[in-house]
Amino acid sequence: MRELRKELTSQEKQKSYAKYFNQPIVSPNPELMAILEKGPMDPSKALLPENINHLMQSQYDEVETGYCVLPNGTGYVAVNNKFPGVTLEMINWWFGWHSLEDLRYMLWFREGHYGIDISDEDRAKILDPATPMLEKFQGLTHHVIEDTGNGAEDIQISFLKPKELGFKMEELNLKSVTIVGGNGVSQARVGGPKAPAIMLHYFREISGGVESRSRFWMGYHMIDKRPCKLLLEGIQIPIQAPMGLAFHNVCEYSNLAAILPSLYKEMGGKIV
Repeated sequence: MRELRKELTSQEKQKSYAKYFNQPIVSPNPELMAILEKGPMDPSKALLPENINHLMQSQYDEVETGYCVLPNGTGYVAVNNKFPGVTLEMINWWFGWHSLEDLRYMLWFREGHYGIDISDEDRAKILDPATPMLEKFQGLTHHVIEDTGNGAEDIQISFLKPKELGFKMEELNLKSVTIVGGNGVSQARVGGPKAPAIMLHYFREISGGVESRSRFWMGYHMIDKRPCKLLLEGIQIPIQAPMGLAFHNVCEYSNLAAILPSLYKEMGGKIV
């Protein structure tokens, strides 16, 4: 088990982008926080994972930000984050760039991001100039140490391609979007069972930037392009799990939205 790091090494402190780790964390989006502070949403308003293609519709759902436990015991999170001045190109770059070292992951949100690892094979793909930007994260696996609101966890995020997430590609290919999603497995550092989840961020362009229509289905995995409930019958995910993840998502993406335009410009859109 890797050490839970909250400070930078002397080498990391010399990196030009260490300043993003050291500067104050941006206050989370107050509108979204106010919504979440009202408590759990009505589960009947949740988007079920088998209806994932509904996200391609241009209009918003009745509940774009909220959390709850569904009748079958699984957890659900929806968050609609805004990224002023950010482009889809920046989003694509970010998900490849940040996986290469702890500092890059930690500066995203130092209060909850402590480390990241990838395989040598995945690292080689990211560093290969011939690898398309989307393939620098789609199809790859990140091993992160993160606190999503309920204590530090070791999380494996296996990113999937849109077709593996069940999207209808003939329709998706007509849209200017980026899909960041996959299967996650988390293990609390204090012990307990491993917890599966589907993660999905549907990034699309809006006036002045982009937005993410994020969805998490806790207790599920995508298998053969279909959502499969892995949570045992009779088991119910505690409400603290989706609640913590919802608040964490607002916090981490509010900070990323604030730093990404300048970070991308500083790095010249290059991975190394």
